[in-house]
Amino acid sequence: MELLQSGLDIFLHLDKHLSVWAAALGPWLYGVLFLIIFSETGLVVAPYLPGDSLLFAVGALSAVEGSPIKLPFVFVLLAAAAILGDAVNYWIGAWVGPKVFNREDSILFDKRHLIRTHRFYEKHGGKTIVLARFIPIIRTFAPFVAGIGRMTYLHFAVYNVSGGVAWTLLFLLAGHYFANMPVVKSHFHYVILAIIVISFIPVAVELVKAKWYPEPEAAAKEPPCAPSASS
Repeated sequence: MELLQSGLDIFLHLDKHLSVWAAALGPWLYGVLFLIIFSETGLVVAPYLPGDSLLFAVGALSAVEGSPIKLPFVFVLLAAAAILGDAVNYWIGAWVGPKVFNREDSILFDKRHLIRTHRFYEKHGGKTIVLARFIPIIRTFAPFVAGIGRMTYLHFAVYNVSGGVAWTLLFLLAGHYFANMPVVKSHFHYVILAIIVISFIPVAVELVKAKWYPEPEAAAKEPPCAPSASS
């Protein structure tokens, strides 16, 4: 319970924790931020790490006078982390995905997340790589599904780069320009909570649809595969 409360406190007060970490770690903070964004986008076992909220908080910290976080540099760094994370995730999907998800009781991976991402992928096609950047969990599994389906890598890379740049730039700038507004500054934890809730709305919609409009049992058990390279 204490661990859960500690994690929740970090999520809701990222601005304060980032300030403490910046003072303690110095330039090493950049490495920590890179690893978090890379892992959240690149490792299917880490879909619950902070993404949107972390970028917003980093942008907010960059606006503080005397902050060690410099917006242009951190944008390039974290955009690179997001792009590299998706690329690694794609190749992991291409290499081990079919083997892992042939098992119904995989310990490390939740097959439901993959099936949910596959449905989203089927609905939106290749642009899912861009759209998924703004949806937790789906963000982590979309490149994995693309790798499983052997989506043409050049086609994937175009969406990966454009989505990674748009995602990091939008949330960093939002934090940089809005976080110091008095109403936002005094209610920062509510803003972070709102970002988390809003970003999970598409996932909640998919869960409700899956509950009330379930697919036929045979289709649900069929190992999912991503769209073809032409998607």
